[in-house]
Amino acid sequence: MSESNRIEYKRQLNGSLEKEAVAFLNAREGGIIYIGIEDSGAVYGIFDADDVQLKVKDRLKNNIRPSVMGLFDVIHEVRENKDVIRITIASGSEKPYYLRKYGMTDKGCFVRVGSASEPMPRRKIEELFSGRIRNFIGKIKSPRQDLTFEQLKIYYNEAGFDLGDKFAANLELLTDSGEYNYAGYLLADSNGNSVKVAKYAGVDRADLIENNEYGYCSLVKAAKRVLDKLDLENPTATRITYKERISKRLWDSVSLREAVINALIHNDYSNEVPSKFEIFDDRLEITSSGGIILGLNEDEFFEGYSNPRNKELMRIFKDLGMVEQLGSGLPRILKVYPKSCFRFTEHFLRITLPVNPDVLDLLEKETNETTETNEKVAEVTTEVPGSEKMSEKTSEKMSEKTEFSILQLLLMNPDLTIDDIAHELEVTTRTVERNLSKLKEEGKIARVGGRKTGHWEVLDEN
Repeated sequence: MSESNRIEYKRQLNGSLEKEAVAFLNAREGGIIYIGIEDSGAVYGIFDADDVQLKVKDRLKNNIRPSVMGLFDVIHEVRENKDVIRITIASGSEKPYYLRKYGMTDKGCFVRVGSASEPMPRRKIEELFSGRIRNFIGKIKSPRQDLTFEQLKIYYNEAGFDLGDKFAANLELLTDSGEYNYAGYLLADSNGNSVKVAKYAGVDRADLIENNEYGYCSLVKAAKRVLDKLDLENPTATRITYKERISKRLWDSVSLREAVINALIHNDYSNEVPSKFEIFDDRLEITSSGGIILGLNEDEFFEGYSNPRNKELMRIFKDLGMVEQLGSGLPRILKVYPKSCFRFTEHFLRITLPVNPDVLDLLEKETNETTETNEKVAEVTTEVPGSEKMSEKTSEKMSEKTEFSILQLLLMNPDLTIDDIAHELEVTTRTVERNLSKLKEEGKIARVGGRKTGHWEVLDEN
């Protein structure tokens, strides 16, 4: 049997193994590579079959991307009393496959042309990659199949929908073979997807003062938590004129919401890089993986042409009222912020929302006025007999009230985070942390499990 579009012979293991494997992975039907056979088809044989098998497996696993695990089989055969290695390679579902060393370029991507492996044209690379990304979360099997969707069902019930028993199929959370797909994985009650909100002191990343994770749960729940957190970080400043009362926020709230939802819905989850939200003294940076979706240019992107990267997520967020209409997000943002706030790279898209300087000035003024008022009150209080005891007594009552409120919240929902409690009680996270520590010391509550997956247990409600 001679070499063909599905058969490749190698006299010995050499440096072109991965190249030939990539070409077969990108082919429609895969192929077979024999090691120990001449190009003519004559059996040459190999010296140490076990060693060659181990080297082949190691090189294919480590030198090709995306992962080829489960797509190849390495078998030792004996032909004409000589050892031969047969490598059977299946056609991959995540094309284009490429050499890790060279990336998704014509030096890294190959396609089978007759009996040779040729560089793949750039246009073909982009076409295959576009198809893979657009269909990734719908066609790729979830890494877990023990998924539950109680959170998603609650959100749908609140929106007035009854999902029914066949909700997974109706919401396109299954592969063609009936297994949960990656969209289902992202929307399940528990998963490995992390969504981070970081806060820095200053205008660079030198001093990280807060790092919150809102992932490992349904992406809808994570989105709501991120929005709640950023809402807390987006204070309102009020200026009263003789005509009207004017209220402004650090960032336009409509634009902020649209930017957050877009970053989560259109993120490229194929490389397992989550969206990231970073707060600085002078700006908010929202970074999503994937860059502009292939098939759109920058002009089309800014004009709001809709080409969802993850149509399953878009459909669900729209059902739940978190997306108003397709393509409306960018125009809403551009009403307030210029195009220069967007930055595109090959693999990422970042939108930078600068803080409103007028709001900063008003907030600083309000802080100074509050400080002056507190100082005056303190001066008056020290002149009143018994005022120190009165102040301590008032503080104790306020603390007891906060502790009681925290206990009630934890009884209703043991999974609440510090941010959740702070949001519910309209207090700072530091206040919540202080009261939680006190409640733990008094033996009234206990933390069961780790920080990410644990919960609170109320031991004493009194």
